[in-house]
Amino acid sequence: MMQDITERSDSAWIDSWPRYRFLAQCLAVCVALALLTFGGTALRVNLTAISFLDLLLVLMVAMLCGFWQATFASLLAVACLDYFFIPPLFRFNITDPQDWVSLGAFEFAAIIVSRLSAKELRNASEAAIHRKGMEQLYELSRNSLLLDLHQAPGPQLAVLIQRIFEASAVSMYDTILGRQDEIGGWEAGEAELAQECYLRDAAHNDPKTQTWQRILRTSDRSVGALALRGNLSPLVVDALASLAAIAMDRHQSVENEDRAEKAKQSEQLRTAVLDALAHEFKTPLTAIQVASDGLLELGGLGDSQRELASLIEHEADRLNELCTRLLRTARLEAKDVGLQTRNVNVQDLILTVLANRAAGEERDRMNVQVSDSALTVCVDRELLAMILDQYVDNARKYSKPGSPIDIGVQECRTEVLISVHNIGSTICMEDRERIFERFYRSPDSRDTISGTGIGLSIVRKAAEAHQGHVWVVSDEKEGTTFFLSLPNGARRKQS
Repeated sequence: MMQDITERSDSAWIDSWPRYRFLAQCLAVCVALALLTFGGTALRVNLTAISFLDLLLVLMVAMLCGFWQATFASLLAVACLDYFFIPPLFRFNITDPQDWVSLGAFEFAAIIVSRLSAKELRNASEAAIHRKGMEQLYELSRNSLLLDLHQAPGPQLAVLIQRIFEASAVSMYDTILGRQDEIGGWEAGEAELAQECYLRDAAHNDPKTQTWQRILRTSDRSVGALALRGNLSPLVVDALASLAAIAMDRHQSVENEDRAEKAKQSEQLRTAVLDALAHEFKTPLTAIQVASDGLLELGGLGDSQRELASLIEHEADRLNELCTRLLRTARLEAKDVGLQTRNVNVQDLILTVLANRAAGEERDRMNVQVSDSALTVCVDRELLAMILDQYVDNARKYSKPGSPIDIGVQECRTEVLISVHNIGSTICMEDRERIFERFYRSPDSRDTISGTGIGLSIVRKAAEAHQGHVWVVSDEKEGTTFFLSLPNGARRKQS
């Protein structure tokens, strides 16, 4: 109870302090004028001198206290001059023009000086606030460099802002992490101010409650929003929001680097494991192939037994081809494939690939168009054959039964362009780059058509080993076309 009484007493004193200060200043003016008037009468100072001294007193009051105190000093000074120094002495003569001239001069001086003084005080106050804001921003920028960027930046920034800028409450919304962090004494219903500011996509100032809201923007996007309450200037709040946005963007960059490094390490580990498994599979596969060949050579098998032996041989060949692809991928990933380049006739290589891949009706649907039958490229024949084989195999699996498959070769000024076109299932835009990633298969076909997702990744690595590149164009009306581009340096013409 005593504490409540003390608090109420302190509050009443704070509320009434401006009135007490005004009365104290008026009393000081009265004392100063009394001393000045007494000294002037005792020393028999003339009217001009005492008027000048009174004017100086009014100017000092206007400069130190304000306009209303100076007005009070002007009225009191004119009354003293009229009573003590203007004849008839010791009588008030308010009709005397000298009184009105003196009062006008004093009042005009009070207005000019009080306004100049107030402006100077305001400028000094603003300069002090600005200087303090710059110091606080410098401290925040220095401390933001020490943030743990592997942790969420919101809680760390909120604590720093509240401590450095002496804010009563801080709220930060991080759209990247989808979280909001608050600190300080927010009132009911104000905890979501930062998120509301982000959704509204507009800054807001409330000088009455000293509440500031800002969007946190980087060069190309919004990363969140900031709401805080404290005695700050709008310019400082803008700079503060920029520093907070930079800190959030740095956190995102570090997160992306960590993910990329983890993905790289995971890919390296997976490549090593697949390489080891492929080597281990080669030995039993060779034994299976030899055994199945031996069974077929020995003869004496029934029709069903011969069919089973042929199936074993065929599937063993498929597994052997898959292991070979895995080993090639591992070497291409490690960049130690060692290209065996030589001049290769493109048309002859395509016909060889088709002869090994397709026969009968499958061969009849293949259309080959080469701009120059004598065109050769300086490449690794085995790798280029592998690319063509994969393109043809994809076109055969994903095309409509019996539809034509067009294989084209064009010689351009800067490159040799090889294309394989088919009519059938299409590839959506978001998958056209991802299908060249290892083990990725389009959701539209992964459950209907067999595959491993390895072939196209090997194609891209083999093309990159030749400083070329691959891509795909797909449309429901025009069909799907896979392209391989080999640079001008790989192009040769037979003599």
